[in-house]
This record gives sequence, structure tokens and C-alpha cells, in this order.
Amino acid sequence: MELDVTVTLDPQETFVYVTGEVDVSNADVLRNGIDDAFGVPQVRSVGVDLSEVPYIDSTGIGVLVGAKHKADELGCEFKVIKPQDNVARIMSLLGVDAIVLHDAPEK
Repeated sequence: MELDVTVTLDPQETFVYVTGEVDVSNADVLRNGIDDAFGVPQVRSVGVDLSEVPYIDSTGIGVLVGAKHKADELGCEFKVIKPQDNVARIMSLLGVDAIVLHDAPEK
């Protein structure tokens, strides 16, 4: 399945919409989209919408965690929103849900 990434460029709240499976073969597409979002001058918030992502591997998770660290360095908010259940489960199993998920459940 091909990965499609669309970015809305708004300094108040920039969104990265992702469609398809994220794995080692295409994680750079996700990384590039997120980098584009961080490139918006004076960006305050970057949200990554995973509602159309049925699968993400550890490489994709690594991209999201790296993006969270970059957001912290830039002083902006970073959040993953609307992950499908199986994607949220993978994040939980890897222990990154509390780091990147918006409204992550308390542990």
C-alpha cells in the first residue's frame, strides 16, 4: 500500500494527514511531511492524523518520537491524533502512547 502524506500549512495549527501503511520502506515520506510542517514560520502546533493508517511499524513510531523531540526543541506542541485501534495498541506496547498521543490514557 502506498503512503500518502498531505500537510496543511498554518502557523497556528499545522496538520499532517497520513493515509496508508507506514513501514521501513516509506517512513521517510512521513518524516518529510512532518519536517515540512515544522518548516512553517512560527509554527505553534503540529498534529499528525493517523485515522487512515491501518498499520505502523517501529520505524514509523521512531519517526513520530523523533518529531516529538524536535517539537520540544522548537517549543511547539506535537500530537498524534485519531490513531486506529491497532496503531494505538502498537504505540501502547512500545510505551510511546503517553509521549505522542493526544489524550493518551493515563497509566
